[in-house]
Amino acid sequence: MTETPGIVITGASGRMGQMLIKTVLDSDKARLVGAVERAGHAWVGQDLGLAMGGSAIGVVVTDDPLEAFSKAQAVIDFTSPEATLAFSKLAAQARAVHVIGTTGMSEAQIAQLEPAARHAVLVRAGNMSLGVNLLVQLTKKVAAALDEDFDIEVIEAHHHHKVDAPSGTALMLGEAAAEGRGVTLADVSDSGRDGITGARKRGDIGFSAIRGGDIVGEHDVLFAAAGERIVLRHMATDRAIFARGALKAALWGQDKAPGEYDMLDVLGL
Repeated sequence: MTETPGIVITGASGRMGQMLIKTVLDSDKARLVGAVERAGHAWVGQDLGLAMGGSAIGVVVTDDPLEAFSKAQAVIDFTSPEATLAFSKLAAQARAVHVIGTTGMSEAQIAQLEPAARHAVLVRAGNMSLGVNLLVQLTKKVAAALDEDFDIEVIEAHHHHKVDAPSGTALMLGEAAAEGRGVTLADVSDSGRDGITGARKRGDIGFSAIRGGDIVGEHDVLFAAAGERIVLRHMATDRAIFARGALKAALWGQDKAPGEYDMLDVLGL
């Protein structure tokens, strides 16, 4: 490939979409070749730069994802589960790397990505940051080292616009803790406590979600036993870390065989 990879951003008008656009435009390793929004959105048909309040950049926002994907080597997608499933089929048709940062996907929806992964590279992660993915690895190791005398609680905080809970990152951390303990998260997950719930069950992995203000993302993994506590923590202060990670994943996937990957693959962890 003589040119740098062409990138399309879906959900262009969103908070994450705009951050991704700025990250790609600032990069000398990729080109922005398309921006997608839902049909009827005010940005559709406008030059993307003008829509974002700046000068024209020559990329027109479209509501036709297949047309946009056909010009791209990668699609970066932080939208909704339903939209992501539709985009996965179209990205596979275009043989474009599909980087998925969408959270709130059910196990059944994740399974529906498999056909697309037979034809194209999919990189999906609940969190694209290097720090969080290191935290995932640490969580797994600590959980493996400690027995069930240590209760495990994943505590996460996000801005008041976030619509899913627990966060995708919290679930990644819960999965890591469960894997470290040699159990299945679905069998030990404890979330949504309210009212008279009874005592905590030994061996459960708990989740607590905080929503407020403009919190970008904070995650603690608490290992609590009688007389001592261990806390592993990651705090995100700038949404740009997720955009940089997503772009790194899009570039990493360019020479990979079709299949499903995650950020641990991208980061060599």
